[in-house]
Amino acid sequence: MKRSYLIAAGIALAVAGWILSGQVDGNIETDRAEPTSAAAAKEEVAVALPQVRVRSSTARERVSELVLFGRSEAERMVELRTETAARVVAIKVAKGQRVAKGDAIVRLAMDDRQARLSEAEAVVEQHRIAYEAAQKLSQKQYRSKVKLAETRAQLETAKAALAAIRLDIARTVIRAPFAGVVEALPAEVGDYLAVGDAVAHIVDLDPILIVGEVAERDIAKVATGSLARVRLTTGEMVEGTVRYVSRVGARSTRTFRIEVALANPGGAIAEGLTAELWLPVGLELAHLVSPAVLTLSDDGVVGVKVVDDKDVVDFFPVRMVADTPDGVWLGGLPETVTLITVGQEFVLPGQRVIPVPEDGNGS
Repeated sequence: MKRSYLIAAGIALAVAGWILSGQVDGNIETDRAEPTSAAAAKEEVAVALPQVRVRSSTARERVSELVLFGRSEAERMVELRTETAARVVAIKVAKGQRVAKGDAIVRLAMDDRQARLSEAEAVVEQHRIAYEAAQKLSQKQYRSKVKLAETRAQLETAKAALAAIRLDIARTVIRAPFAGVVEALPAEVGDYLAVGDAVAHIVDLDPILIVGEVAERDIAKVATGSLARVRLTTGEMVEGTVRYVSRVGARSTRTFRIEVALANPGGAIAEGLTAELWLPVGLELAHLVSPAVLTLSDDGVVGVKVVDDKDVVDFFPVRMVADTPDGVWLGGLPETVTLITVGQEFVLPGQRVIPVPEDGNGS
């Protein structure tokens, strides 16, 4: 009986020892595994952080420009109207044709004007002879000074009538008052035109004017004679001169009209085109960047995203100073920033990231 108890007790002790040995081993393995799990967790956190491509940018001095939207206007335009009544007998030009100053545009019928001219010339000659005879008689005291004055007055009246008919004849040919382009020809051959009827519309396109509106806060920065750049609808950039700055603002918009004159030989720039005006207004520090780095905030504000010294994303609103073929110049940024150049659309302000320089594989 005692033997069986001893065997049972031995088996129990063996099982207990085996169990205890397993717990100890398990604790050791657990303790060894903890450092490995912590390292893996750190690696997982690092992998979870998004990577962005960055570039360090330092501000440089740049001419600050005021950007406006404008439109092209003709230097001069005129609607030619008749100054005498007559029928149209010839139109000397076509619509769209360039004309020089003094070129004939429309010719009206002479009718009886030539006959009235001959009559007026004869009357002048008659009164001239009468006046010369009166002068000789007056010198010999055969004609009073009053009669001499009457004869002279009749001569001057005849001369005035002659000048009037000559002017009326000259008005039968309507000429261009300046060089330009014939924009419209409302009259046709055979039309009878009264005094004041329109016969042609001529515009002068050289120089061409680019007209814009400047806000009241910026009008003091714009001066006549200063250079301006103009971007046309074709994308071409041309230079001109500020010719006029209004000193009376529009009451409805609180803006002031400015005019920039551009050389336009041949009338290549048409009237009525939209354009962008770039007016230099001073110097300021700005960053030259690619337009691709620009982004929008949740409020729709244009700006750029940067990374601070703690690898946290921040957003800065910007102001465009100039737009050049090399990129855009931005104001409103610190003097030195680390710009996010790739990946800015996938990160948010306040988010921690892994910045990767453009010229390397890590930071």
